[in-house]
Amino acid sequence: MRHRVSGRRLGRGPSHQKAMFRSLAAALITHEHIETTDARAKELRRIADRLVTMGKKNTLHARRQAYKFLNDHQLVQKLFDEIAPRFQDRPGGYTRLIKSRIRFADQAPMTFVRFVDSELAVRDEGKVPEGEVSTTVESQVRAAVEEELEAEAGDVSADESGAEAEAGDDSDTEAESGTAVVETAKEEKSEEQQG
Repeated sequence: MRHRVSGRRLGRGPSHQKAMFRSLAAALITHEHIETTDARAKELRRIADRLVTMGKKNTLHARRQAYKFLNDHQLVQKLFDEIAPRFQDRPGGYTRLIKSRIRFADQAPMTFVRFVDSELAVRDEGKVPEGEVSTTVESQVRAAVEEELEAEAGDVSADESGAEAEAGDDSDTEAESGTAVVETAKEEKSEEQQG
């Protein structure tokens, strides 16, 4: 029985579980956003928030405790010098979980884990300056959709300008060519059905 035992097992033994969360926390501190399964993300949030709280204390004892978990001096330095100072005025909730997709292989729900301040900074700015890559998934998707729409609009306008140049300004010619195309398409379809 699991009376008063908190946390998820995730189908692993204690040592494997500890190693997995160490590597997830290290990846989160290194990249400041990662994608993992929903259950792992919920557990990682607890660990990441504790690490940021240690970083906010900024004492020698807190550094040693963080090193005890992360086992990497560079990660501890980044946590204490870059990440934790951004959250000095925030009492908690340093990470945000954003549900992203269902993994094709095993149908596991996937979730993005990211630090809150990086997402808020990009939202406040509105658009990302040229030369920089946006950090939010929503802004990346929005930018890709806008590029596709612009490319399609460019293709359509090029096709229309080419058709206008061939047909001239005579609208009767355009209507006749449009009906001729439709008629040839109908003839080809009827030939395929007969053959």
